[in-house]
Amino acid sequence: MAAKQAFEESGYLPTRVADIVKRAGLAHGSFYHYFDSKEDIFRELAAVADAQLNAPMQQIILDPNSDMSPTERIRKSTYRYLDAYRREARLLGVIEEVSRYDEYLREARDKRVRHHLEELTESIRKLQGRGLADPTLDPRLVSAVLGSITARFPEVWLVQNLVECSLDEAVEYITKVFVNTLRLEP
Repeated sequence: MAAKQAFEESGYLPTRVADIVKRAGLAHGSFYHYFDSKEDIFRELAAVADAQLNAPMQQIILDPNSDMSPTERIRKSTYRYLDAYRREARLLGVIEEVSRYDEYLREARDKRVRHHLEELTESIRKLQGRGLADPTLDPRLVSAVLGSITARFPEVWLVQNLVECSLDEAVEYITKVFVNTLRLEP
């Protein structure tokens, strides 16, 4: 928690291990018992944040036992994703910034994006196969478009503060974009 707060308040580059241990009330050597470096703890924080953001995809969209409609799944998972992003927006802004120059984080992000594209592509194929989504859409291309909207919008809204809306409005608009783009059948 101390490292997260330090990175959120000061950013990545200005934060030092000394700042983290002081905030945590630990001896300097205690830090190195658990982590090798500032980069190491930051990468762990990034992995935890990523897992929180990914949970709705796994727990709602891809749940084979769900009886929710595709639209309900999209709405619920979008809400959970945006709510998690909102709670972690300050840290996620720092992570995004660092991923532009940290090769490890950039590769991790790219791997995560590729994985999500594959999952979303397969989900769209299944909807098309069941006659619930527009069969003329290329699932891979539409998953990249919709995935980009979902990934980039929260940063524009919650980190850069370029858009003003409520969580409920954001959820409804993203849901409408998915439903309308895929031409989901009820």
